[in-house]
Amino acid sequence: MLLACAPAALAAPGERPKRLEVWDLELGVQVEQLPDEFIDYACGTNGGAPALPLAGWRDFRRCRPEPGGWREVYFRYDDELEYWAKANNLSPQMEQFSGTKTYGFPVVVSALIDDGGTVRGVRLVSDPRFESHNRDEAYLLRNFLTARFGRDGWACETLAAEAGETAVDGIFVKERCRKDIGGGTAASLSTRHLRKAGQSPIDPRTGRETTGQFESVVRFELVRGK
Repeated sequence: MLLACAPAALAAPGERPKRLEVWDLELGVQVEQLPDEFIDYACGTNGGAPALPLAGWRDFRRCRPEPGGWREVYFRYDDELEYWAKANNLSPQMEQFSGTKTYGFPVVVSALIDDGGTVRGVRLVSDPRFESHNRDEAYLLRNFLTARFGRDGWACETLAAEAGETAVDGIFVKERCRKDIGGGTAASLSTRHLRKAGQSPIDPRTGRETTGQFESVVRFELVRGK
């Protein structure tokens, strides 16, 4: 059976297809040097859903600066390879190229750009909108991120539970970590896996098991200072 026409992102015969990810963005470069192989650029909302749509990286000044001075530009991974895999019924590639993910976890990704147009950082936040990807395991993304930048050297602080915060199936995680990578670059990682006040595994009115009443989120930033 002949495969449908492969997208330009595919490599030469014998090489694995590749699409760019957030890790392909280089810190310290000007926006004009960033690869324009992503889609759905928009002003970010501190790792949340996108706001004002943008034509591309160069529109970053349309975004309101954060308290630290950076302007957050949200983007998504190109879905061309995903559609190619679906057209050819290639199940492993469908999973590999579906959505905007890192290490298999759905994420919201963005670039942090200063007023001079220099890329100062990247931000990743686990995306809670994908229930099919086991949202209750989102906190495990921290293990892959710490491994990426080396297990050693992280300074971590375990935060105390606030009133009403409880464990999820016996697991309670509320942690904040930081690591100096070198070259003026630092990584920060925040992980939460808990039930907030008012959340419960059982609905007290019906006695039935609840769905989604917990928080499992990882927030990661890699920032290079001036």
